[in-house]
Amino acid sequence: MGDQSCRVVAVANRDRNGSVPLDSVSKAIIEQLQEDGRRPYAAIGKAVGLSEAAVRQRVQKLLDQGVMQIVAVTDPLTVGFTRQAMVGITIEGDIDPVADALAALDEVDYVVATAGSFDLLAELVCEDDEHLLELINKRIRALPGVRSTESFVYLKLRKQTYTWGTR
Repeated sequence: MGDQSCRVVAVANRDRNGSVPLDSVSKAIIEQLQEDGRRPYAAIGKAVGLSEAAVRQRVQKLLDQGVMQIVAVTDPLTVGFTRQAMVGITIEGDIDPVADALAALDEVDYVVATAGSFDLLAELVCEDDEHLLELINKRIRALPGVRSTESFVYLKLRKQTYTWGTR
């Protein structure tokens, strides 16, 4: 990721069945924005067969429903965050309170419940190794329910993309 760019990041809307029903036009709009998050609504409308106003309304609805976010994705190194890591966390008891506490930390940009060796995975973005150590040792390991952690320090980012499309 050497450049700074806008991307559309699809996120799950957490309802009972796990998804928001999307028609083919909404999916096409998402795919257009995944290619270029700054693409003008008029250009998107031309590609999907809608007016600029209709695209604007659809995009706002998708944002309001939590189906997607439009964000600037940066290379963390260029904005002062020289250390990233994925931390695997093993929990005693209910994982939800720990997941919520992790999600509330500014340095955590990704939390996922998993099956396997770890109950949770959290991606951390830190200024340096000292910041990473403080975060893991003083804040994450201190959370009630955390039994153990295992850190995977990033040495080099080889690929990060948000253009997987829709189904």
